[in-house]
Amino acid sequence: MQDSPDTDTITSVSETQEISLPISISFPDEISSVWERVHLRKIGLFLASIFMFVLAIILMKDSARGISYLVQDFINVTNPVNCLGFGWLSAYLIMSGSPIAATALTFFDAGMVNKISAFTMITGSRLGASFIVLFIGFIYVIRGRDRAASLSMGLLSLTVTWSTYILGLLVGVNILRAGLLDWVQLHSGALLYKTTELMFDPILTVMNGLLPHWAIFLCGLLIIMLSFQLFDRCLPQMTIKESQVGQMSRLIYRRWVMFSLGALITMVSMSVSLSLSVLVPLSNRGFVRRENVIPYIMGANITTFIDTLFAAILINNSSAFTIVFVEMVSISLVSMIILATIYHHYERSMLDLVAWITTGNRNLAIFLLVVFVVPIFLMVT
Repeated sequence: MQDSPDTDTITSVSETQEISLPISISFPDEISSVWERVHLRKIGLFLASIFMFVLAIILMKDSARGISYLVQDFINVTNPVNCLGFGWLSAYLIMSGSPIAATALTFFDAGMVNKISAFTMITGSRLGASFIVLFIGFIYVIRGRDRAASLSMGLLSLTVTWSTYILGLLVGVNILRAGLLDWVQLHSGALLYKTTELMFDPILTVMNGLLPHWAIFLCGLLIIMLSFQLFDRCLPQMTIKESQVGQMSRLIYRRWVMFSLGALITMVSMSVSLSLSVLVPLSNRGFVRRENVIPYIMGANITTFIDTLFAAILINNSSAFTIVFVEMVSISLVSMIILATIYHHYERSMLDLVAWITTGNRNLAIFLLVVFVVPIFLMVT
């Protein structure tokens, strides 16, 4: 990989052309006008999304124990392997990993799964969350865009996520079993939990009187999905012009810069689906090359746990917080070791795999078969 920008990496656009992106990218000369873009409607959406997120966690936590027989008898999530498959497949179905990760914490808090099973279920939710990027790529193909360019970002998101998370799974399970980070617990969540309990207890009382536990849990899952959609909509819209792309082009060739950028954007947006999905239009317009986004994906896959940490605080379970923290530590260790030691070999392997998948319909069909068969197999194991 070169250290200086290659002119082939940037598509020429006119001075007046603008490209809308669902993320906020600010530059020094724009800082003074940031507040001018803030609207009351977006503030309202932000407050509504936070309210719904907290309500959803309270509902799911309260009703989780009441549906334990359904989970153990019908869904069959009783060991680390099928919990991994369940989290993986569920993230596919709802096109998001965060609600499934929150579900894993409520299952753990209710005693339905143990610490290792909750860890693998959260890992599974992240393995399935990147599928949304591939799905967007397919939409671009249907709209007539080049298949290799459109699908490459989704395939990279999946392969990089899978390779780092599978290694992180091995590291994290051993850390949990050895109890190395059991001392990392957040006890100050009790005050927040009591406050939210007082605020939402009237709603919970009404719902308990009208609905069975499984229906309340389902309502909580639907509400948390809606809260993430509202949060995505409240993020400010920005544009990137040709002059701005010229400034960015000097940075996208530095792996640690891209790693930090992916972590930062995902931390702010609290959505790895959003921060990774933006790579598809950027790639199609020639602003980034595939090899430049691998560190970005790694960084995004670490800070995507910010909302799950918040959920752990809300359920007031110190061990749940430790589980999420171990997830972040294990993925960080794996990603940083790869970036610091074998990055060029790793990059070549990922790009070769993506190239093989996109060379023909048969290869793509084989990959898609693996994508769906593996989590189903794990779930029934």
